[in-house]
Amino acid sequence: MKYTTEITIDLPRKEFIKKLDNAENMKHWMRGLLGYQVLSGELGQEGARMNMKFKRGKGEMEMVETIITRNFPDEFHATYDTKGVHNIQKNYFKEVDGSTKWISESEFQFEGMGMKLIAFLMPGAFKKQSMKYAKDFKNFAENGISVLKS
Repeated sequence: MKYTTEITIDLPRKEFIKKLDNAENMKHWMRGLLGYQVLSGELGQEGARMNMKFKRGKGEMEMVETIITRNFPDEFHATYDTKGVHNIQKNYFKEVDGSTKWISESEFQFEGMGMKLIAFLMPGAFKKQSMKYAKDFKNFAENGISVLKS
């Protein structure tokens, strides 16, 4: 499953990247993030692997981020792996009239009948979650509003 999301953040690209590229800021816009731990490499650099733990409903979910391309301020690509799901995320950042357009290309690959069935029955849920993160980042970056307060 592939889709693209776009959002414009009312910040110059340099400021946008500064907020996005700070791992300590993730908790303010990645709803449900309980914590992260570097598994290998240098935090935020190409090749680095990081375990991320999220609260989901009554349970928890863990995923591993692997940074593929770090070419700020233009692009950042990573993969995210959790049980039954491999997500390839390609992010592009364009400066437009003093604001930043964030274009995110998502590709999900599913293993097992259960995950494939969920993807087939609820493809919109994945795009909705991606847009939720983008909107939460926008609210944090522009207004300083953290999801920790909601």
